[in-house]
Amino acid sequence: MPKTIRYTLLSLRDLAVSAGPFILLAVALLVLAYWWLDPNPPKRVTLATGPAQSAYEEFGKRYAKILAEDGIQVTLLPSQGSAHNLQLLRDGKADLGFVQGGTSEARPEDEENLESLGSLFVEPVWLFYREDAVKKIPAALVQAPTGREPLRKEPTLNALSQLQGWRVNLGTAGSGIPNLMNKLLASNKVDLASLKISELEQTPATVAFLAGDLDAIVFASAPESLMVQMLLQTPGIGLMDFPQSEAYSRRFSFLSPVVLPRGVVDLAANIPPRDVRLVAPTTALVTRKGTHPALLQLFVQAGNQIHGGAGWFRRAREYPNLANNELPISAEAERGIKNDKPFLQRYLPFWVANLVERMWLVMGIILAIMLPLSRIIPPLYAFRVRSRIFRWYRQLRDIETRMDEKGAGDGNEALLKELNELESRAEKISVPLSYTDELYALRSNIQLVRKKLQRL
Repeated sequence: MPKTIRYTLLSLRDLAVSAGPFILLAVALLVLAYWWLDPNPPKRVTLATGPAQSAYEEFGKRYAKILAEDGIQVTLLPSQGSAHNLQLLRDGKADLGFVQGGTSEARPEDEENLESLGSLFVEPVWLFYREDAVKKIPAALVQAPTGREPLRKEPTLNALSQLQGWRVNLGTAGSGIPNLMNKLLASNKVDLASLKISELEQTPATVAFLAGDLDAIVFASAPESLMVQMLLQTPGIGLMDFPQSEAYSRRFSFLSPVVLPRGVVDLAANIPPRDVRLVAPTTALVTRKGTHPALLQLFVQAGNQIHGGAGWFRRAREYPNLANNELPISAEAERGIKNDKPFLQRYLPFWVANLVERMWLVMGIILAIMLPLSRIIPPLYAFRVRSRIFRWYRQLRDIETRMDEKGAGDGNEALLKELNELESRAEKISVPLSYTDELYALRSNIQLVRKKLQRL
């Protein structure tokens, strides 16, 4: 090995040994901080969605696709609907879920265990009815149009009180629709005993409705639902207008008045033929407290991408928002909805950017601690190298002391032999080139003692 490389490696070895304890301390502090902060999220998360072919299921697939780009596997957990999702969250069987406002009665423990990632979209109450069933409405319950409403030749349904005697499907208990409709019917003083209520799931209920076995069917879903879009374009099927939509929103905080604009479903066919006023609860993405913050950040960013565009009932970038939430808002949701994607995530992979974002403060503290301590390394390095030379001075001093005590005599030959052995060992000492002057000083001092010994 060339001497230059050998001396360079020798210097690096001494430096590594001198700085080793401080490097180990820094690594230990980083490991402790990583364990405490837990910056990287788990790679699997469970999202409670809804029934097959529902808007919840469609949105769940979009979330899963977006998060898969960052290596997160989203397991979609089918459910009966919003109320079932809420129960799955309470039971710890899901990490996140879509929950509709007014789904069920609030519990005190919900605010302690659950939090919202913001309102994602509104889900209008779609009350579809068979137009031939309007003939069943008693004349006393038919409401004449107001001065602001155009005269209509065809019969319409525009009040919940007109449903008396009808066969109505309110959906399964897990969907949250029965609880919502019970509140709306009670506010209209409608006796549930006057209705023939069924609780079929969406698909069998729609089949029975189209077959004429039901007079009306109720959904509370985003317009992306395939069932909703199909029924809106089915001849002989009407959509109930809510002229009192503003009044409903004042009576129930979780409801908002919305309008289905004329022709928005099909401009060419002019579907619907007029503006339809509806009431709509707001759906939020709810999570259990304790879900990893980085996961929540990813879901909020995906929500901005999925729900941020314009739609039938929203303008561009109107959703997600922090309004109409029945649960506390997550801190990650507040940051993610109000601000753009973090700076580092625009240029670095998510895992790297997330690690830096969540560890930078701790790394700064560790750096502040280690910088003053690092000043010890140069003197420690110098002491380590020089100690290879200085430890031989003790033996040299011992030889000189014994030489002065004996004076001239036969014992000096033994001392001379011992001195020669010391010199032989000193010639084999390896030190970095910057410390060779001290090595040669040792050898010079050995020569001085030898001359003194030879004179005796």
